[in-house]
Amino acid sequence: MAEGLLKQHVGTSVFVQSAGVKGDMEIDGFAIAVGRELNVELSRHRTRSFDDLMEWGDALDSYDLIVALSPAAQRRALDYTRHYALKVEYWQVMDPSGFGDDRDAKMQRYRDVRNQIAAKIAQRFEPNGIVTD
Repeated sequence: MAEGLLKQHVGTSVFVQSAGVKGDMEIDGFAIAVGRELNVELSRHRTRSFDDLMEWGDALDSYDLIVALSPAAQRRALDYTRHYALKVEYWQVMDPSGFGDDRDAKMQRYRDVRNQIAAKIAQRFEPNGIVTD
């Protein structure tokens, strides 16, 4: 969700690539559904790990900022970037998976997380992609 929301916010003024600790998972259907509510299409998105990026030739030192959304991702990013002049930020957001007793409750949890991420993006990035501190 974060990649799609940021791309929607900044357009093509910033290169955005999402990666996580694991890259072997399909995009969650609930994430796709709540993304569509804001015209963020995630159905063709595939998950990637940090290892995947490096195997595909993406050098981490070509990035300016890594935003981690979980403690595990933050630890991994800090481990990978200890040799690079690259900023790592941790944005604490809920993990919506596994919460909610029914579809409506699950959808609301995913909306809450989507809205948390969108608010952090709006606070951190100007619409033209300029990073604010």
